[in-house]
Amino acid sequence: MEAIINSIDYDYINVKQKIFLLLKRYPFLKVSSIGKSCVGREIPMLKIGNGKDRVLFAGAFHGSERITCNLLLKFAEELCEALAENKEFCGINVQKAMENRELLILPLINPDGCEISLHGEMGCGYLKEHIRSLCGGSYKKWNANARGVDINHNFNAGWKELKKREAELGILGPASTRFGGFSPESEPETIALCSLCRSTQIRHAVAFHSQGEVIYWSFGEKMPKRSKKMAQIMAASSGYALDVPSPIATGGGFKDWFIKEFERPAFTVEIGLGENPLPISELDSIYKAVREMMILCAIM
Repeated sequence: MEAIINSIDYDYINVKQKIFLLLKRYPFLKVSSIGKSCVGREIPMLKIGNGKDRVLFAGAFHGSERITCNLLLKFAEELCEALAENKEFCGINVQKAMENRELLILPLINPDGCEISLHGEMGCGYLKEHIRSLCGGSYKKWNANARGVDINHNFNAGWKELKKREAELGILGPASTRFGGFSPESEPETIALCSLCRSTQIRHAVAFHSQGEVIYWSFGEKMPKRSKKMAQIMAASSGYALDVPSPIATGGGFKDWFIKEFERPAFTVEIGLGENPLPISELDSIYKAVREMMILCAIM
């Protein structure tokens, strides 16, 4: 069967088309939206399974890390194919493993940022002049949303301390990266994800970023039970190293917030190695390295 998801840079329209094709091939897949971005783009959610034991995967928090969107869609396609044809996935009987389980996949948390990084001014919508002034016309490494707020600095976990570190680096207002907003949960993308998590009982969550081939699993002093053991399993499966983020990347992130808010495990997986945006041609090799880890995360 011809693959739907390929090693091609997908913009927002392409992502919507690919999700439609996945839904058409696998009618048991459920597709919805958790909200809209600053510019009004839908933030899509794919749901696989129909159980009370829910796991969340999310990607493309940063515009220049849009390869994580392809990764999640590629995983969704392989999982759906294995379920539809009763095939094993990395030696796992997923029909049995997914009984009473539900996987929520948010491949595109920051659709505006991805459009800006990929298309420049064409992706900025009505905020074109504002964004041009923030990045000096150099859009490729754009990470923030369309208002110049870094989504993964905008969650209410160690946010005030993170703001102090931003100020020490001279980050005082909207920028292409690392500005956490003027208050936590100020952005529609952040609000949408937080609202989903607060209204849905989620067992654990995994945020996919690039790059570094590392797994971040801790935050604060109260670590959820299972976190370390799960992180060790993830590392052994993928070959990625367990690590702690640099100070400017500590606090304000989704993983940090999920651990603080719910006292349940959450992880950040930094896929691939190199300079963002990673070449989309590397998608297959990256996916090969992490696919077993991803299915284990979905069923642990």
